[in-house]
Amino acid sequence: MGESCFNQTEAFKDQPIGTAVSHLQLTLRTQLSVRMSDSQEATSPVAGIGGPAACVSKVELRVSCKSLLDRDTLNKSDPCVMLMVQNQGQWTELDRTEVIKSNLNPVFAKVLMLDYYFEEVQKLRFEVYDIHGTHSIGTRDDDFLGGVECTLGQIVAQKKMVKPLLLKYGKYAGKSTITIHAEEISGNNGYVELSFCAKKLDDKDLFSKSDPFLEIYRINDDGTEQLVHRTEVIKNNLNPVWEPFKVSLISLCSCDDERKLKCLVWDYDSRGKHDFIGEFYTNFKEMQKISLGNKVTWDCINPKYKLKKKNYKNSGLVILSDLKLHRVYSFLDYIMGGCQIHFTVAIDFTASNGDPRNSCSLHYINPYQPNEYLKALIAVGEICQDYDSDKRFSALGFGARIPPNYEVSHDFAINFNPEDDECEEIQGVVEAYQNCLPKIQLYGPTNVAPIINRIAKLAAGKEPIKDASLYHILLILTDGVVTDMADTREAIVRASYQPMSIIIVGVGNADFTDMQILDGDDGVLRSPKGEPVLRDIVQFVPFRDFKTASPAALAKCVLAEVPKQVVEYFSHKAIPPINPVLNSNPNSIANTPE
Repeated sequence: MGESCFNQTEAFKDQPIGTAVSHLQLTLRTQLSVRMSDSQEATSPVAGIGGPAACVSKVELRVSCKSLLDRDTLNKSDPCVMLMVQNQGQWTELDRTEVIKSNLNPVFAKVLMLDYYFEEVQKLRFEVYDIHGTHSIGTRDDDFLGGVECTLGQIVAQKKMVKPLLLKYGKYAGKSTITIHAEEISGNNGYVELSFCAKKLDDKDLFSKSDPFLEIYRINDDGTEQLVHRTEVIKNNLNPVWEPFKVSLISLCSCDDERKLKCLVWDYDSRGKHDFIGEFYTNFKEMQKISLGNKVTWDCINPKYKLKKKNYKNSGLVILSDLKLHRVYSFLDYIMGGCQIHFTVAIDFTASNGDPRNSCSLHYINPYQPNEYLKALIAVGEICQDYDSDKRFSALGFGARIPPNYEVSHDFAINFNPEDDECEEIQGVVEAYQNCLPKIQLYGPTNVAPIINRIAKLAAGKEPIKDASLYHILLILTDGVVTDMADTREAIVRASYQPMSIIIVGVGNADFTDMQILDGDDGVLRSPKGEPVLRDIVQFVPFRDFKTASPAALAKCVLAEVPKQVVEYFSHKAIPPINPVLNSNPNSIANTPE
């Protein structure tokens, strides 16, 4: 990351404040651009907001094993893979696959899904067990078939990782291996719900009817086959109706509706020796014909029977009875679709900040180094301004006596233009802040509810919100706990229904413990009457935690939840992006709205 500009006092030593601020802005841009360019090779960051780890990517892991140890006397092992994650040095189970009966080369159908953070080392452990009974992990040593440790970053970087399984004390589990496929669930994606049934399937059982199940495989570019889904088994039925299932489009067909899919129908055998009934090939484009009111039916073909039997027609019919396509939009979809982020900063001008003429004041204008208010403003504003086309930002103040009558105001434009409180770019906000300090009298109390209500009213607009054209971010910079806590809670609950997020940065060394109640991370924020927020829209951080960090680190922290909040708001209102981003793949179906 290089040297933090928060510690570069010497670099500003002989420079006027304007040059110092410009230096801080330039350093911030450089650090952010370096971080973003590094991250883009490994993940899909959200256009720089909050740094590369601001938007969490979803990663799907698919697991298979080969040549597992056979721990059972009469049958083969019944393997299951358990996924463990390390948190503060402790391993805990996150998820596990299904159990596959009597199989030493299992291909597990269950997808293990994880959140992927670019800047975190996410340690994982995969443990393979021979299951006895109903999904109970045994305690005997011979239940453990082997395990492997790695990081999620390693899996994502390789996309497909093959590792030998190890027993206790690092001993190899024979020739056993585990293969882990990783697929990033990108924003330009969605999922589909499919319902299959079959008719007149071949009867493979002597004293009863077949117990059919269906498998769907995706054919990859290199010709390999990847299991996408395995249905449940329908007992004793030649006309099965399988349960509907959901699968992401990237898993089903890599968002390419002409990618070949291989479908197999089996007669289940409890010993793992399933009888092959038949197969057919299709693609998602063909499946979508059902939306035109046509039935989509395939002949289930057994190639051996087709060669041997003259009048062979099929081994039954497989029918797609229903298809529901669900489009999932991401933060990037909204931004690239034309959604503007309007940035407003509200600055605390209460007397507790100290006389701005005194070097101990939090508002002291050091000619050689920006104060904490400026550092926080620039760190966050530099990122937000990339998402506002006119680069004009509202700059407000609260807690001061203002001219001409010097009455206390908790909602005033720091450029003293009530008709137009906007400033040109972040530099304009900095200049307005510096110019207003000599003209006001710091006073109190610390009331922020009026400004929250003002931005919420602006975000609501005069007409009901019908498109995803505008989202507001309110940055509140304050040196202490708010005085009007009840009114603030009420204002935040009301604001949670509007397209806006609130970031509060605590400046100075005050005890901000009571401010944590506004950040819903520890529970749901409620109004004084008990009404909960619709969405968690507040992020609070004390600036002192970032004094020795880079400005990019502060920006990443305070903006980390904004992408999720943007998507949550428009998703709740069922509002799609104005112009959904098109996938570069001409065959992509990920752009089809519901």
